[in-house]
Amino acid sequence: MGWMIQYILAFFVFVFSTLASWYEGSEIRSNPWEWKYSAFFSQMLHGSITNSSDISQLDHFIYAAKFKPAFPLLMALSIIYIVMLTGYWLCRRNNKRFRLFYAGSLLFWILGVIVADSPTIGGHYFTMLFMAAGAGSAAMALLPVLRAKCWRGEELK
Repeated sequence: MGWMIQYILAFFVFVFSTLASWYEGSEIRSNPWEWKYSAFFSQMLHGSITNSSDISQLDHFIYAAKFKPAFPLLMALSIIYIVMLTGYWLCRRNNKRFRLFYAGSLLFWILGVIVADSPTIGGHYFTMLFMAAGAGSAAMALLPVLRAKCWRGEELK
């Protein structure tokens, strides 16, 4: 029952923050000088952007993440929590699978490195989020090993 409540709460936070991010990111339509830098998906689809109707809905999220990062960060946190909760729930009985799942923390660090070059405030916040998620995942991967060694009374090397 506790698992289900966590999933439902995380899902509602994700949906709410997604809608709020989408709304806040719609401001890109009124900032033509930002289209060159924040309308990544629209440029892939249409080539050049001539008016606001050429802007993809996905670009709203990029703009929001760059300039109004509160809801995009909440959206990312909730999806990370859902993925980690699912991984823990599926792998909790098998230490090897548990460690392999959380060894995927390298993906968070890679995302953090990719976003680290961003000159915007949102880029800095997302870098910190991904690095912290990577560190948390690495700690979760090592936790069963440390517990097992300490339980048996072995010294850690």
